[in-house]
Amino acid sequence: MNEALNAGLKKAAIATAERHIFLCMGPDCCAPADAEIVWEYIKRRVRETSLRAMRTKAQCLRICTGGPWLVVYPEGTWYGGVTSDRFEQILQQHLIGGTPVAEWITVTNCLGCRAT
Repeated sequence: MNEALNAGLKKAAIATAERHIFLCMGPDCCAPADAEIVWEYIKRRVRETSLRAMRTKAQCLRICTGGPWLVVYPEGTWYGGVTSDRFEQILQQHLIGGTPVAEWITVTNCLGCRAT
Protein backbone atom coordinates (compact mmCIF):
# COMPACT_ATOMS: atom_id res chain seq x y z
CA MET A 1 0.00 0.00 0.00
CA ASN A 2 1.15 3.51 -0.63
CA GLU A 3 1.74 6.08 2.07
CA ALA A 4 -1.34 8.17 1.27
CA LEU A 5 -3.62 5.14 1.48
CA ASN A 6 -2.09 4.04 4.78
CA ALA A 7 -2.59 7.54 6.17
CA GLY A 8 -6.23 7.54 5.06
CA LEU A 9 -6.91 4.15 6.65
CA LYS A 10 -5.32 5.32 9.89
CA LYS A 11 -7.30 8.58 9.89
CA ALA A 12 -10.56 6.64 9.34
CA ALA A 13 -9.66 4.44 12.34
CA ILE A 14 -10.62 1.31 10.43
CA ALA A 15 -8.20 -0.95 12.30
CA THR A 16 -9.39 0.08 15.76
CA ALA A 17 -13.10 0.82 15.25
CA GLU A 18 -15.67 -1.07 17.28
CA ARG A 19 -18.65 0.69 15.72
CA HIS A 20 -19.58 2.59 12.59
CA ILE A 21 -21.92 5.58 12.87
CA PHE A 22 -23.78 6.87 9.82
CA LEU A 23 -25.72 10.16 9.74
CA CYS A 24 -28.16 10.93 6.93
CA MET A 25 -27.65 14.51 5.74
CA GLY A 26 -30.97 14.79 3.86
CA PRO A 27 -32.16 16.57 1.81
CA ASP A 28 -35.55 14.86 1.95
CA CYS A 29 -35.71 13.60 5.56
CA CYS A 30 -34.39 16.87 7.03
CA ALA A 31 -32.87 20.22 6.19
CA PRO A 32 -29.21 19.64 5.27
CA ALA A 33 -28.20 22.65 7.39
CA ASP A 34 -29.77 21.03 10.47
CA ALA A 35 -28.00 17.74 9.74
CA GLU A 36 -24.69 19.58 9.33
CA ILE A 37 -25.03 21.01 12.85
CA VAL A 38 -25.55 17.49 14.22
CA TRP A 39 -22.64 16.16 12.12
CA GLU A 40 -20.22 18.75 13.47
CA TYR A 41 -21.34 17.88 17.00
CA ILE A 42 -20.86 14.15 16.34
CA LYS A 43 -17.35 14.71 14.98
CA ARG A 44 -16.37 16.80 17.99
CA ARG A 45 -17.81 14.45 20.61
CA VAL A 46 -16.39 11.28 19.02
CA ARG A 47 -12.97 12.94 19.03
CA GLU A 48 -13.33 14.28 22.60
CA THR A 49 -14.43 10.94 24.02
CA SER A 50 -11.88 8.91 22.01
CA LEU A 51 -14.77 6.66 20.99
CA ARG A 52 -13.52 3.75 18.90
CA ALA A 53 -15.90 4.41 16.04
CA MET A 54 -15.77 5.32 12.39
CA ARG A 55 -18.21 8.01 11.36
CA THR A 56 -19.72 8.57 7.93
CA LYS A 57 -22.14 11.16 6.68
CA ALA A 58 -24.49 9.85 4.04
CA GLN A 59 -26.38 11.93 1.50
CA CYS A 60 -29.45 9.70 1.78
CA LEU A 61 -30.40 6.59 3.76
CA ARG A 62 -33.68 6.35 1.77
CA ILE A 63 -36.11 6.95 4.65
CA CYS A 64 -36.92 10.47 3.38
CA THR A 65 -38.86 11.58 6.45
CA GLY A 66 -38.22 12.04 10.17
CA GLY A 67 -34.49 12.71 9.96
CA PRO A 68 -31.72 13.27 10.46
CA TRP A 69 -31.24 9.51 10.78
CA LEU A 70 -28.39 7.98 12.78
CA VAL A 71 -27.48 4.32 12.28
CA VAL A 72 -25.09 2.50 14.61
CA TYR A 73 -23.37 -0.67 13.40
CA PRO A 74 -22.69 -3.49 14.06
CA GLU A 75 -25.95 -3.47 16.07
CA GLY A 76 -27.90 -1.86 13.22
CA THR A 77 -29.74 0.51 15.55
CA TRP A 78 -31.66 3.23 13.69
CA TYR A 79 -32.48 6.50 15.47
CA GLY A 80 -34.67 9.16 13.81
CA GLY A 81 -34.98 12.88 14.52
CA VAL A 82 -31.44 13.10 15.87
CA THR A 83 -30.37 16.43 17.33
CA SER A 84 -27.13 17.33 19.08
CA ASP A 85 -28.85 16.82 22.45
CA ARG A 86 -30.20 13.43 21.39
CA PHE A 87 -26.81 12.40 20.07
CA GLU A 88 -25.24 13.24 23.42
CA GLN A 89 -27.62 10.84 25.16
CA ILE A 90 -27.06 8.19 22.46
CA LEU A 91 -23.31 8.68 22.91
CA GLN A 92 -23.40 8.36 26.70
CA GLN A 93 -26.00 5.61 27.04
CA HIS A 94 -25.50 3.52 23.89
CA LEU A 95 -22.07 4.13 22.40
CA ILE A 96 -20.18 4.41 25.69
CA GLY A 97 -22.56 2.67 28.11
CA GLY A 98 -23.64 -0.16 25.82
CA THR A 99 -27.40 0.26 26.27
CA PRO A 100 -29.35 1.62 23.30
CA VAL A 101 -31.77 4.49 23.97
CA ALA A 102 -34.92 2.39 23.61
CA GLU A 103 -37.43 5.25 23.35
CA TRP A 104 -35.69 6.64 20.26
CA ILE A 105 -35.05 3.40 18.36
CA THR A 106 -37.13 3.11 15.22
CA VAL A 107 -35.80 -0.27 14.10
CA THR A 108 -32.88 -2.61 14.67
CA ASN A 109 -31.26 -4.72 11.97
CA CYS A 110 -28.12 -6.36 13.26
CA LEU A 111 -26.19 -7.31 10.15
CA GLY A 112 -24.40 -10.60 10.47
CA CYS A 113 -26.16 -11.49 13.73
CA ARG A 114 -28.72 -13.89 12.31
CA ALA A 115 -28.26 -17.64 12.49
CA THR A 116 -27.69 -19.22 9.11
